Amino acid sequence: MALVSASLLAADFGCLKEEIKSVEKAGCDWLHLDVMDGHFVPNLSFGVPVIKSIRPISDMPFDTHLMVQNPDEMLPWFAEAGSDIITVHLEACQDVIATLSKIRTLGKKAGLSLRPQTPISGLEPLLDKLDLILLMTVNPGFGGQSFMPDQLQKISDVRAMIGARKIYLEVDGGINPQTAKLCCDAGADVLVAGSAVFKANNYSEALAALKK
Repeated sequence: MALVSASLLAADFGCLKEEIKSVEKAGCDWLHLDVMDGHFVPNLSFGVPVIKSIRPISDMPFDTHLMVQNPDEMLPWFAEAGSDIITVHLEACQDVIATLSKIRTLGKKAGLSLRPQTPISGLEPLLDKLDLILLMTVNPGFGGQSFMPDQLQKISDVRAMIGARKIYLEVDGGINPQTAKLCCDAGADVLVAGSAVFKANNYSEALAALKK
């Protein structure tokens, strides 16, 4: 059964504490935190103060996705704020091995994300440095986009590349019960879902439908 990482970006920020507690009680596995800087992607979201303020609210692992340019200097900030997994973009790293090593030195799980257009060939020499691979199934930057079916082969190829290694394969973008099944069949084991969870009338039912 896949894990679900609920994307906070889709929550009601007017009652964030209640939203987080509700989704955790409903059976959510992780909380996905999309950090956007307005440069690497054409949008802004939230940062360290928000993550630090919500950390005492939940026991869920904080799955922090940095969609930022030059993430290296920011890594200690997000580690200190309470992130458990810190994922950076391959396209944003000047020295990806050094960046991933720094994340692990900070005591966090290291993740690497690829945009839909980025080939997977760059992953091969990095597998021993990774705890998670995040494949975007939409162009990063905005929620509510439609799933890209042409990414399913990419998911399958990365699953084969991972082999027996203990690396999570996470997908993000346009995830609903229908696309979740396609992604899991292709080899994904963590599903990032925003609207499919936080816009649902019943969080428990929504999460069960995704995991099923």
